[in-house]
Amino acid sequence: MSSEIRQEAEFSQENSDSPQQQIVDMGSSVVTNRHGTVHCLTIVGQVEGHMQLPGSSKTTKYEHVLPLLAAIEESDEVDGLLVLLNTVGGDIEAGLAIAELIAGMEKPTVTLVLGGGHSIGIPLAVSGKATMIAPSASMTIHPVRMSGTVIAVPATYQYFDRIQERIIDFVARNSHISADRFRELMLATGDMANDVGSVVYGEQAVELGLMDRIGTLSDALHCLYDMIDRNKGKES
Repeated sequence: MSSEIRQEAEFSQENSDSPQQQIVDMGSSVVTNRHGTVHCLTIVGQVEGHMQLPGSSKTTKYEHVLPLLAAIEESDEVDGLLVLLNTVGGDIEAGLAIAELIAGMEKPTVTLVLGGGHSIGIPLAVSGKATMIAPSASMTIHPVRMSGTVIAVPATYQYFDRIQERIIDFVARNSHISADRFRELMLATGDMANDVGSVVYGEQAVELGLMDRIGTLSDALHCLYDMIDRNKGKES
């Protein structure tokens, strides 16, 4: 390899590993300060499942996020994870897969809903060890919906119900809302003009027990730093 080609290859590798490129490619960044190293991950737009969405859609790709979360959990260099959410929802199984990984992490994790954490974004929002929502943010709770051809037989509706119960169970296990209350909100009528379900906003989400507290970026970071400091105190 000539020196010119080698220099180009080295530049390309350095550029792909730069913090700026990581933000562009993965929607994530890593920052180190006196508290430790925090990995910030964003879940935005629509959670993409097995089918690739159009290029005009903003998406979070589960095949990127799943190995990233596993790497964060195993890394000796990362002390905590901050997840920023502004999502309309998306693929149920992809969203639940990401949520289960975050919920299963031993490292300190804080989730912060900004703008919206709708549909399957709700399990993602409640998956952190500490969960926060901005005062102006909203969460849309509605029954499972599917696009495409639906076979109108009892087995199909039973399948919908089983999927729905998986979501309800996860949310109830990872928040302070009961399964029955969450199901009521999911099936409520009168709150949404063209749909069944409920829309809740910052303070209401906390009152219902969906989220732990109202917070902004500084609140989420302070909470994460406290968790990291306590973790380090246990290890020393």
